[in-house]
Amino acid sequence: MANAQSVAATGKSIERMLDACFAGLRFSGSPARAALVRTDDFDRDAALTSRPATGISIFLHRVDVNGTVRASWSAVSSQDGQVHLPLDLHFLLTPWATNAEDEHHILGIAMQCLEERPILTGPLLDPSAGWAPGEAVQLITEDLPSDALMRMFDSLPTSFRLSVGYLARVVRIDAPVTSLPMTTTVVAGMLPPA
Repeated sequence: MANAQSVAATGKSIERMLDACFAGLRFSGSPARAALVRTDDFDRDAALTSRPATGISIFLHRVDVNGTVRASWSAVSSQDGQVHLPLDLHFLLTPWATNAEDEHHILGIAMQCLEERPILTGPLLDPSAGWAPGEAVQLITEDLPSDALMRMFDSLPTSFRLSVGYLARVVRIDAPVTSLPMTTTVVAGMLPPA
């Protein structure tokens, strides 16, 4: 059963798969690589960044509870006493290179790679999440309207960049209900009436 690490492990799984597809490829003399990034990594002036100079960044920009399967997993939870939280992870893949042709080529390779392997399962899943046998994550392109993409880049510390959205579904977080210690904190003024 996947644990709370499954969100990070899904990103690492995508990163590893794309790195394998870029193995041995060079663009304008530089090797390409894939990298998980956060908002700050889009800042070109940042001293430390995880963003590759040549390659593709993988940015998790949204996490949603999957409403389609939530009810059925809640029913399972009531029977087995485990938490089962089904999630959809929304990723933005952005190519980086010194010229437009290389960026387009890098994006094409990444999309071809994900299209050839649209299901992450078994050894394709990063083991850090403790996945159950047979567990799988589906990767599909996500239709991001131009205005939504523009709004996203308005909130990032960079100008608009060529990007494509991918949806990873269904990523589950499973845990025993008693996995976290229960503590009660009394906040002044928040006591229940006597």
